Parts: sequence; C-alpha cells; structure tokens
Amino acid sequence: MEKNDSDQDNQYIKKTVPKLAERDLSMKEVLQKAQKNENDEFYTQYEDVEKELNMYPKSMWKNKVVFCNCDDAVDDDNDKRRTSAFALYFLKNFNVLGLKKLICTHYAGKVDLFHQGPKGYIFTKEGFKEGKKVFPKNYTGSFDDPLSMKILHEDTDIVCTNPPFSRAIDFWRTIIESGKKFLIISNITNPITLAFVPYFREGKAWAGYNEVDWFLTPKRELTRAAGFWYTNVPIKNRPRYKQLKIMPLKDIPAKEKKYDDNKTLLVNHGYIPSDYKKPFAVSARPILNGLLEGGYKIVKDQYFPYVNAKQGFRRVLVKKV
Repeated sequence: MEKNDSDQDNQYIKKTVPKLAERDLSMKEVLQKAQKNENDEFYTQYEDVEKELNMYPKSMWKNKVVFCNCDDAVDDDNDKRRTSAFALYFLKNFNVLGLKKLICTHYAGKVDLFHQGPKGYIFTKEGFKEGKKVFPKNYTGSFDDPLSMKILHEDTDIVCTNPPFSRAIDFWRTIIESGKKFLIISNITNPITLAFVPYFREGKAWAGYNEVDWFLTPKRELTRAAGFWYTNVPIKNRPRYKQLKIMPLKDIPAKEKKYDDNKTLLVNHGYIPSDYKKPFAVSARPILNGLLEGGYKIVKDQYFPYVNAKQGFRRVLVKKV
C-alpha cells in the first residue's frame, strides 16, 4: 500500500488537541497514570481477549475486515512474543470466524515490546494467504496517522484493540466519529468521566462483558490497572444486569442510600430505586452493569456530591425514563 500525500488523506484528521481541562484530566492524574509505565502503555493478555470475544456470535465476524490499529503482528500464531494478543486471537481464529481480512499496525515509538523495529508498518492477512507487512514511507503506525485513518474509514468493518490509556479520548472520538463497529478496552471509570459520558448518554457506546484487571508493561511485568471492555455491538441478556438491585426506594437498605447537602439521592452497591421520579446519583458500576439499558437515562454528565460540606467521589445523575 502506497502512502498518498494528497489532501484527501488528511480529511479525517483532527487538527486541534484538547487541553487537559477539556480532557477532564489534571496534570497530577496524568503523572499518576504514567508513573508505572513508560509512555503509559499497557499490553493485554491473550486470555482477556479470548474471554471477551468468545461472548459474541461468530456470525458477526463473517466476511468482515478487522482493524487492530494499535497492535503488532506476525503471521505465526505461536510467536506470542512478537504479536499482540488481539492480532494473535484473530490469526488463530481467522478461518473459524470466517474473516475476510485482518489489518494490524505497528507504532514507530520508543517502546518496542514486540521487537518489531523502529519503523511503522501495516500487516495484512487476507483469505488463505500468508500475512505480509508493508512499510509506507513516513508512516508512524499511530491510529491517527493519515494512512491509518484512511484504512479505518475506507476498509474497516470492526475495530478491536487496546488503545493507550493516555490517548483514550482521541481514540474514542476517532472511532465513534468513523461510525465503525468496535470492541476496545478502556478505563473502568469512563461511564462517569466527563469526556466519555456523552457517548453513553447518547447510546453510541456501552459496556462489554468483562473487566480487565491485569496488563503487561513494556518490561513484560504484570501491573494492575482498572480496565473494561466497551463496544457498540448489541448485547442481549447481559449477565451483569442481574447484579443491579432494582426495587422500591423504601426497600433499599438505609446504609445504601442517603441524601447529600443538595437533597440529591445517592445510592450505592447496585441498589437502584424503581419508583423514584427525581434524578439520583450513581457511580460507574451500575452503568457498566446495564442500567441505561434497563429504562434509565443520564440527565447530568458530571455530579460531585457534597455531604456535610465534604466533596464525595464523582458520579452522574440518572433518572427513570
């Protein structure tokens, strides 16, 4: 594939980069995220990819082009040290899933966990042919490189990857604006983080099936980071919905409900009032468990409760439809 330097290749690129305040991040939070891992990179374990993707019907992959746009790959399903878990899963299951094509990209950054070298490349496997790499001139391999964007918009059916946590806002905007189907891993607090809440409120994204608690660092050491799968692929009979305790307000235990200084109801540990007409505050967990699919909607994207003049953890306000 040749790199095209025409204006058409750049039509999908956002020219402005939001400030930290607009990203709902403080410099302290950025540093805390990055302190354990150089370049804020986390690498997914194969079992976590397999566990989630096996939850979806195989038919959704048939004759589809899958784009793993943050993933190294080689065409050897036994070479785990040089292939990301996402690429490895699709290479191992290419024929079982009936894929039309798999496209993966290598980022030409400082961290080279999979020992793929300093040049960005595009890996493609199609049909029964062996996978091949091309090294387009000046290609960075980043998900927002003009060539990556061209592939996303013109060739892709489904995106599946674990983008860098530090670039999650840019990645989510890019994928959702593309209109493509996606299954990605991101921070577990996204449903109540200001930059992401509109996607959940507007029904453009929702939680997948599983949490992801452990990742690999560039040094191949396990590190704990609170992740979750997100998607826009329909989910029927969500198992986690059963974890919601939806009942009349009077039946909710007193210790699981209280009112803040503004007389706003706060509920905890999955308890949801079924007969409460006003907005009430919830954490991320009920939304991850399917609250918005159960007849509730977000009415305020960010809410910080104060109890006895002391600020509590961030929440969102929801209301029964």
